[in-house]
Amino acid sequence: MKKLGTGLLMGLMALTSCAQKEETVKGDKSLLWKISGNGLEKPSYLFGTIHMLCKEDANLGDNMIKAIKNADAVYLELDMDNLFDMLSVMNKMNMQNDTTLADLLTEDEYQKVKKLFTEKSSLLPFSMVEKYKPLLASAMLMESTMVCDEQVAMEQLIMEEAKKHGKSIEGMETTAYQMSIFDSIPYKVQAQELVKMVSEEGKEADGEKELKDMMDAYKEQDLNKLGEMISKSDAGMMQYEDILLNNRNYNWVEKLKKLMPGKSLVVAVGAGHLPGDKGVINLLRKAGFTVTPIANKTKKTREI
Repeated sequence: MKKLGTGLLMGLMALTSCAQKEETVKGDKSLLWKISGNGLEKPSYLFGTIHMLCKEDANLGDNMIKAIKNADAVYLELDMDNLFDMLSVMNKMNMQNDTTLADLLTEDEYQKVKKLFTEKSSLLPFSMVEKYKPLLASAMLMESTMVCDEQVAMEQLIMEEAKKHGKSIEGMETTAYQMSIFDSIPYKVQAQELVKMVSEEGKEADGEKELKDMMDAYKEQDLNKLGEMISKSDAGMMQYEDILLNNRNYNWVEKLKKLMPGKSLVVAVGAGHLPGDKGVINLLRKAGFTVTPIANKTKKTREI
């Protein structure tokens, strides 16, 4: 679940300028992909995000910023600019029928989970967390292992850049749908994944290495490596890969086929959705589009 649950920005000095041509890169070492062909009048762009990233490592990249500036609209997984929708997600995070972790775990398992969340003062009160759908609690726990002074959400940076250029922000999904995904996986199965994470706290080095490897792959913009990490995920959770990843990828591509004609869009979704045979990149190609990796490093050159 650690690999599935993970799910990351930028500043320029007055005496430097950033310059970079839009050029393709070899292989899959880019988070930014150009979508063209198949009758599209304008290109659109696909960008892979990771939910939380240490601030010092976060950067949108020159060509991503350029793509946002020239876009007709920006699409995230959720319309995070919709305050009403974002506030409504809080109630949807809870399990249905007033279920709590105490209903799903043995007393010993429950106490271990409670102890860990109580000790981690940076997390929400356990009285709230024990009502959450357990995979959401697992994601919170994983993010708490990140070692940095400040974490930032890549989506927030994208929103700030979009607003700077007056671009509308839309969602590929609603919060209601996204939260319903977690109701499609038995709470008992989710709870056992949470217990596994708590049990692994005794092997903190292994967990930290796994998280570091994932972050390194993201910072290297290596989608192949990220895809391999997902494919090696816990078999118990990979049986739900269609629910968590593949079905959503297919739905997004069907939606994009209707949205892209006549417009240039920037579509930013979790990087784990991009690689693989059933990933968004390959599904777009199967639908007849040309999908090309675009170099997206930030290059700083001194002004002359």
